[in-house]
Amino acid sequence: MSLLKKLAGETAIYGMSSILPRLLNFVLLTPFLTRVLSKADYGIFNDLYSYVALFNILLTFRLETAYFRYAQKQEDVERAFSTSALFLLLSTLVFTGIALFLAQPIADLQQYPEHPEFIVALILILGLDTLTSIPFARLRFDNRPLRFMGIKLTNVIVNVLLVFFYLYFCPKLEQKAAWQWLQYLHFKDNMVGDVFLANVVGSAVNLLQVLPTYLRMKLGIDWVLLRQMLRYSFPLIIAGVAGVINQFIGTPLLKFLGEGNLNQNLGEGGVYAAATKIPVMMNLFTQAFNYAAEPFFFRNANEKGSEKVYGQVAQAFTLVSCVAFLGIMLNIDWVGLFLGENFREGLATVPVLLLANLFLGLFTTFSIWYKLADRTAVGGWIALGGSLITIVLNVVLIKQGYSYYAPAWTALVCYIFMTLVSYWAGQKYHPIQYPLGRMSLYLVLALLAYGLSEGVRYWAQDAFWVILSINFLILLAYFAAIAWIEKPLINRLLARKGQE
Repeated sequence: MSLLKKLAGETAIYGMSSILPRLLNFVLLTPFLTRVLSKADYGIFNDLYSYVALFNILLTFRLETAYFRYAQKQEDVERAFSTSALFLLLSTLVFTGIALFLAQPIADLQQYPEHPEFIVALILILGLDTLTSIPFARLRFDNRPLRFMGIKLTNVIVNVLLVFFYLYFCPKLEQKAAWQWLQYLHFKDNMVGDVFLANVVGSAVNLLQVLPTYLRMKLGIDWVLLRQMLRYSFPLIIAGVAGVINQFIGTPLLKFLGEGNLNQNLGEGGVYAAATKIPVMMNLFTQAFNYAAEPFFFRNANEKGSEKVYGQVAQAFTLVSCVAFLGIMLNIDWVGLFLGENFREGLATVPVLLLANLFLGLFTTFSIWYKLADRTAVGGWIALGGSLITIVLNVVLIKQGYSYYAPAWTALVCYIFMTLVSYWAGQKYHPIQYPLGRMSLYLVLALLAYGLSEGVRYWAQDAFWVILSINFLILLAYFAAIAWIEKPLINRLLARKGQE
């Protein structure tokens, strides 16, 4: 139990460092952007950010995970850090130079020939974010979540303030002659470009904050160690690329394969992208868990009782995810108000996206074994299988006219497949006893509660407060059912707390 409590504590702290910045983004930026940007412009923004997610994996070579693996011994910490950080510094400079030279051809390829500035901004964001990846990994490995959180928060605050400044204040101020000089600080009459520019500045602030870490490190690359780290991380790159395809390919495919013209297809992608912002709380919990779990499990891999913790973690993760699913869906009437009115048609995909994210989290939980056992190739093959499902199903369903429902249902099918295969592979190569019965019960009860709430919605029609009140009672009933099921465990925990 001590290891589980330790992981829970670290997850809570990393949760703050992960959840607060993204929550600020969701609460402040999503309502604002879905009200000031058109559906097509919002689609452009999310279309290009799909490629940022992809190239973040490629440019970092997943060396942050390899760093955790090869810095386990105290004497290897500095060597692993300098080797990975300097290698990424060199490779990033080469990539950035070549990519900036090709910015216009890339813009033409992406069907934005009149806006090469979008591509330039994304290249700069990619380069800056890559250079912070190993310093951030060092903070996580050194168990410095408060410093980690401070940097992340600063980035988001700068980004949010600049977005509001560029898109809201500048157009008003520039109408006055005394303030027209502001037009030289941003892309005038180009709101999408301004959003990207704010992100560039935020990423630059991030790099400035971790720059002292670079200045203190030893100069030198251990090429033997680097080959070992790259050999270890290569399957993780494949898995990461496949994961990005599974999560973010919806908007680009809608752009290229949708039934309408470019502007209409980007609008469909914008509606879908806005809907994906609603499951943010479940995404945030999964990310917080990952931030804490990776270094935690590597540090405690040889501790007695660590194997038992895996099953307990999976059970706890399932319960929290089910609560998040119900909490969002039973309050979707007012949660949906975070989106601009033109984007709310995509709310019908939210329950599917929430379940997809639940299974993504379970896949992550079931997959920790192959990183510890140095069998990262298994994760790569599983993710590639998921990507194949994602691409084929998306192409088929989008071509058949399912629009933004296609990537939502495809994501759910993909993650169920990956979860099942990861569990089966784990039981074959690294058996762990998971409480599947309890985990399944949590999910079944959550789905039944959601079904009941949909019946209430149909019966009450537009009676907003009646629906919310009954849904609140349904949520309380779910908590009561879980408390009754887990009564023996709760009694043991209370008894142990009383002894302490």
